[in-house]
Amino acid sequence: MRRSDREITDRAVIGAFLCAEQVMRVAFYDGGEIYIVPVNYGYAQENGADCFYFHGAKAGRKYGLCLHTPKVGFEIDGEYRVITAETACAHSARFQSVIGTGTVTLLEDAAEKRCALGILMQQTTGKSGWTFPAEQLDRTAVFRLTADKLSCKAK
Repeated sequence: MRRSDREITDRAVIGAFLCAEQVMRVAFYDGGEIYIVPVNYGYAQENGADCFYFHGAKAGRKYGLCLHTPKVGFEIDGEYRVITAETACAHSARFQSVIGTGTVTLLEDAAEKRCALGILMQQTTGKSGWTFPAEQLDRTAVFRLTADKLSCKAK
């Protein structure tokens, strides 16, 4: 990180930020192109690893890339506000962001899928105790993105 004075290394601060945000952008490499898709996510620390859960259809570009090109980049940002000034060049912004790389895996086990979707719904709605009917669970692709590395920055 070029601006080490803006780096956040406190795991509690990073975790709180990741739990508060709702949208991450996942970047796939697709045969010479970069494909970036925004997804709602749920965050959890599991066995010391940063894990992000998201879902989608069992078809399409995102699904195919998750299966065939599972190494990804990701980005989450928030707390953005413009700091105005008298001149254009003096304007700035406050923000916090996390960027990283990781590996996406498709969850197949129904219990794992329910748990992952529960984490996502808790983060999205603030509520727990959701149920997921078996027929909908069967039609839904649920993914785990396990971070290999991540960094957090704020201004």
